[in-house]
Amino acid sequence: MNIAIIGGGPAGLMAAETALAGGVQVALYDSMPSVGRKFLLAGKGGLNLTHSNPSDLFLTRYGDRRAQVAPWLAEFGADAVRAWAQGLGIDTYIGSSGRVFPRDMKAAPLLRAWLRRLRQAGLAIYVRHRWCGWDEHKALRFDTPQGPTSVRADAVILALGGGSWPNLGSDGAWVSVLGARSISVAPLRPANCGFDVGWTEHFRAKFAGHPVKTVGVVAKSPTGAVMRRMGEFVITETGLEGGVIYAVAPFLRDEIEATGKGTLRLDLAPDRELPRLIKDLSQPRGKKTMATHLQRRAHIDGVKAGLLREIVSKDDFTDPTRLAAAIKSLHITVTAPRPLAEAISTAGGVEFKALDKRLMLRALPGVFCAGEMVDWEAPTGGYLLTACLASGRTAGAGAVAWLAERAGRGRS
Repeated sequence: MNIAIIGGGPAGLMAAETALAGGVQVALYDSMPSVGRKFLLAGKGGLNLTHSNPSDLFLTRYGDRRAQVAPWLAEFGADAVRAWAQGLGIDTYIGSSGRVFPRDMKAAPLLRAWLRRLRQAGLAIYVRHRWCGWDEHKALRFDTPQGPTSVRADAVILALGGGSWPNLGSDGAWVSVLGARSISVAPLRPANCGFDVGWTEHFRAKFAGHPVKTVGVVAKSPTGAVMRRMGEFVITETGLEGGVIYAVAPFLRDEIEATGKGTLRLDLAPDRELPRLIKDLSQPRGKKTMATHLQRRAHIDGVKAGLLREIVSKDDFTDPTRLAAAIKSLHITVTAPRPLAEAISTAGGVEFKALDKRLMLRALPGVFCAGEMVDWEAPTGGYLLTACLASGRTAGAGAVAWLAERAGRGRS
């Protein structure tokens, strides 16, 4: 029995590891010249493997897909990810934010150790093989530098990623292939993405590239649900992006789709309650400039002061109560998410109704899906990578079990 895995990201590699452990021959195909390219780039600034949140809090990061993702994480959650990395010789530690990183912060040593172990276990890897669907004999079709080729497999695991970072292989081309087979696929949308804001030229020229540190953020979904997060983000030429923006991105994106715009509320002074801020700003400023007064009384300067002047009217600067209210709840209108190709990850994908609990396509027995190509999303912070790994494990185990069941039926 043999399994073909298409896609060499974390989900595909974990599916391969799981299937090999089940005693099945496995070949992995990827369209790029090497596997794990997005994994390596994501870890360039420090590979965030998982998060140390308690499991209940961890699960909340998957929003309305919590129930579907929970079984994956029950089998391969944050502790299992750390143990798996340790088995590859990679020590991990918990950072001050609760995120879990390799000791050396790098993705490359982990990927090298992982691929070495997979090859030793018998994994065959074929790069520069772009999957094009199935031929009339139900064989997998690939375009390769040597020309078209076909491959037969007893089971197939698709781990083709979403539509973000297409230059690294996740271009969403599989959507039309599965659509032709009447597989229900939710439209691919940007997740963990930045958003456009109509900055003035003055603000853009002065503050693009500046980080906005330690702010509270509030966003509302079209259904009225509220998400509150603390963190940092960066002013960009077109708007804003960064960790805390990625966390609330689903709510902003959905609000834009529903109403044409989204509203982000910023607390620029999360360490001060509103009454105290009003009192501090009500102190006489004498001959001091407003900039000095804001810095001295509210610790607001630099890009935070720039944001206030960009959004708040001149009249509100003369009223301590209104100014304090703006500092504690500065409303920023976002007009559009950045394009899918720029997003860190993807929402949408193969709908869960098209899959059974083993992640096998109901309409295509023996074909499984894993990773970002399935219709779920999660913020960065280790949640995205953990669920990709866990889904690959689920699909790999599911494919092995399905093959065993089929073999058992053949013997009976």
